[in-house]
Amino acid sequence: MMNPKAESVEEYLSWFEGPIREKLDQIRALLKEVLPEAKEVISYHMPAYRTTEILVYFAAAKKHLGFYPTASPEVEFKKELQSYVTSKGAVQFPYDQPLPMDLIRNIALFRKEEALFHSTRKKAKK
Repeated sequence: MMNPKAESVEEYLSWFEGPIREKLDQIRALLKEVLPEAKEVISYHMPAYRTTEILVYFAAAKKHLGFYPTASPEVEFKKELQSYVTSKGAVQFPYDQPLPMDLIRNIALFRKEEALFHSTRKKAKK
């Protein structure tokens, strides 16, 4: 049997409970607050926020919440991310630690501005 594929963020979240669900709900609420103009979608089987492009994704893993803001924030926020496991475009927030809400907010806002810049640049080339 293949892994299930959520049709909506609500469905995705319904698969989790307890502390994992709490973390997912926390990050979702923050992203909805910080990115009110973004559409909440499922992309690559994860909740994601899209404007002119996908800004950020998040997903539950066994021992951490995965946050996927693409690769550029890893460079921009290198110092702030040094205490977390990272890989190209991904950050791991352990479930046994509070979510770094200010850091997540700042990364989401950075991606919002970056997407706006990309969009403006594309329009200027036309």
